Amino acid sequence: MKITWLGHSGFRIEIADQVLLVDPWLVGNPMFPEDRRAEAIAGATHILVTHGHFDHIADAVAIARELSIPCVGIYDLMSWWEEKEGIATIGFNKGGTVALGEVRVTMVNATHSSSVSGPQGPVYTGTESGFMIAGEGHMIYVSGDTDVMADMELFNDLHAPDIGILCAGGHFTMDMKRAAYAARTFFDFRMVIPCHYRTFPLLEQNADALRQGLPDVRVVEPEVLVPIEI
Repeated sequence: MKITWLGHSGFRIEIADQVLLVDPWLVGNPMFPEDRRAEAIAGATHILVTHGHFDHIADAVAIARELSIPCVGIYDLMSWWEEKEGIATIGFNKGGTVALGEVRVTMVNATHSSSVSGPQGPVYTGTESGFMIAGEGHMIYVSGDTDVMADMELFNDLHAPDIGILCAGGHFTMDMKRAAYAARTFFDFRMVIPCHYRTFPLLEQNADALRQGLPDVRVVEPEVLVPIEI
C-alpha cells in the first residue's frame, strides 16, 4: 500500500486493486506542483470526497470527467453533480459501506460544514463526512475536516483503524494538540499522518505538537508526492 500526499487534504491511496484520490485540490493549491498533475492522478479508479468546500472538491469533477471514473461521497452532493455535471457518482450516507473492488469504504460522521459558493450565497451540499477505508489488512481513518468528537470512540470500537489521516491545521479544523488528544483518547493508531496544514500562514506549519502528544505512535509528516509505503 502507498499513501501519497497531494498537499492540503488531498491524498492518493494505492490499496489492493484500487487507486483512490481523496479530496483532490491540485490547480491553485499552493503546495502542489501543477506540472506533476498527470503523475498524481495516473491510474486513479475513484475519487472520494469528504465535503463540498473548494479546497476539497476543486479538481474532483474535472478528474472524474477526464479519467471516466466516479466520484464517491455524500448522496446529496453526488446526485447534484450527476445531474449538473454529467459525471458518474456513487452516492451513499453515514454508516453506509460501498465496495470498490477489493476495498470497502464506510462513511462516518465529521463535525464541520459543507457548501459551495452560489450566485446568491452558499449552496449547501449535504453534510461533511469522514471515511474508513479497509484493504490489505489495514483500516485507514480519513477524518475529513472535523473537530474532536465523542463519536470517535464508536469509530474505534466498530472499525479499529490502525492508520489515521487527521486534519490538524487549526482555525478551520482541530489543531495539532486537539488531533493528538483525539488520537490518544479514542484510537489505537500505529501511524498518524497530519493534513490540512502548511497550506496557508493561517494554518499550523509543523506537526511538533502532534508528535509530542503521541510519543508511542509513528507520526509521519508527509511530503508532497513522496509515497509513504505501508
